[in-house]
Amino acid sequence: MPLANANGLELAYEETGDPVAPAVLLIMGLGAPLTFWPDAFVDALAAHGFRVVRFDNRDFGLSTKFDGVPADVEIADRKLTRGEAIDPPYGLPDMARDAIGLLDALNIDKAHIVGSSMGGMIAQIIAADHGERVRSLVSIMSTSGDPDLPQGKPEAMAVFTLKRPPPEDRPAFIAHAIRCQRAIGSLTLPEAESELRARVERAYDRSNYYEGVPRQLLAVMANGSRVSLLKRIATPALVIHGAEDPLVPPECGKDTAAHIPGAEFMLVEGMGHDFPTPLIGALVEAIAAHCAKADARA
Repeated sequence: MPLANANGLELAYEETGDPVAPAVLLIMGLGAPLTFWPDAFVDALAAHGFRVVRFDNRDFGLSTKFDGVPADVEIADRKLTRGEAIDPPYGLPDMARDAIGLLDALNIDKAHIVGSSMGGMIAQIIAADHGERVRSLVSIMSTSGDPDLPQGKPEAMAVFTLKRPPPEDRPAFIAHAIRCQRAIGSLTLPEAESELRARVERAYDRSNYYEGVPRQLLAVMANGSRVSLLKRIATPALVIHGAEDPLVPPECGKDTAAHIPGAEFMLVEGMGHDFPTPLIGALVEAIAAHCAKADARA
């Protein structure tokens, strides 16, 4: 797999589609590798005439790791509860600069930025702070970070605190990961057991490094509210959210769209905090149409 030098790091990435077509940069969420973008989703976007780039965020997958850098989520949570600031090893703005560095390395002047969950937060920061590099923004299953928004369901939020089996215990780790994915996924359109297992096994066999997850979580926690940042976004924006999302409630998506000038909001019935296979076609059609419209306006 190719590695790009970006923002002082090495980022693992994959490209699909015509290399001279308008670029779509896909940014995945917390503790998830680039392979969590479904291949059917990526291939369909490429078939619509886009150069699709997906990559592993820092501290995960095959990208640069921050081994040995401490990250205590419990202590950070107590500090935030007391109204104290926390100092994470890195922040979401750093991860946004990683994405810009990847565009530089691939000689991409401007791209459609599509982010999922934490990736949506990073995409929002890119659109606000690096707008000259953005063709359009798509924020999926993400949030504005407003602390007054409703929290996820306890069983979904528990995925952040459940004790992981030792990484070297492959069967136990695969079973644990499947339970976590079920806890946040769609109930109406649950992923087939064989497909979910194959996706989790592929991610594990590619890289079973998970020590970066707490550091990524601290970056999210430290970022706080992006409400004022969202108001600065001038690029065309589409906000997509699942009506069944148990981890980031739909109100979070609605709030995100409400703060971005001119943003469109798409509520998807049957979608949880995942990409249900039966909905991939509709999601791709909406994103492709949004990107094409933004390019036509430009």
